[in-house]
Amino acid sequence: MKKELLYKGKVKSIWKTEDPGLYVAEYSDAISAGDGAKRDVLAGKGELLNRISSILFTALHEAGVDNHFVRKLDDRSQLVRAAELVALEVVVRNRAAGSICRRLGLEQGLTLEKPLVEFFYKNDDLGDPLLTIDHVEMLDLATAKECQELAEQALAVNKALKPLFADIGLELVDFKLEFGRDGEKLLLIDEFSPDTCRLWQAGTMEGLDKDRFRNDSGDVLAGYREVLRRLEGGSF
Repeated sequence: MKKELLYKGKVKSIWKTEDPGLYVAEYSDAISAGDGAKRDVLAGKGELLNRISSILFTALHEAGVDNHFVRKLDDRSQLVRAAELVALEVVVRNRAAGSICRRLGLEQGLTLEKPLVEFFYKNDDLGDPLLTIDHVEMLDLATAKECQELAEQALAVNKALKPLFADIGLELVDFKLEFGRDGEKLLLIDEFSPDTCRLWQAGTMEGLDKDRFRNDSGDVLAGYREVLRRLEGGSF
């Protein structure tokens, strides 16, 4: 089904297919943090992320949140709808963790009164800087109206997935989303996995996500396997 390599990222490759409206997203075993400053290869990681992301994209479809996922093809690949990448990362925060604590001096784990949406420029050379909506318009990345739509879609993802994770004993602390343009429509793309979100054991600050790699704080794959086990119906 793969025909031509369209894009090779730090951890994922996108392939064209014979159908111009469909791509293949292929997960690798690579892991990176700090805009690629820290890297490693963890055998089996790609399969875990493919399975987790497939489950969560399916759950979003069922909750009425449209996204690019069509179906899982094999251990490492998904068939997805074609879209032109918008060079923004849309972050939703339910609690303060990571960069926002460093930027604003907030206490790690502080519960926010309402979910916070932030926009970051998807540009590794610049360190993915935080943008205002005026910045987004100035850089011609999206219009103010599109920014509002991106925020609404991101909050809809939060509304759908926060209780899903709570039901399996996990707290969705924050997450990063990417979007693409499918004609005039903004479409959720990329992935939703422990690589792109923070998941804490309920009632604790123990993470089962990529912070284990960032902070050398635990077995990364063990955390990802536990997330998958719970999503597939395992008890906790």
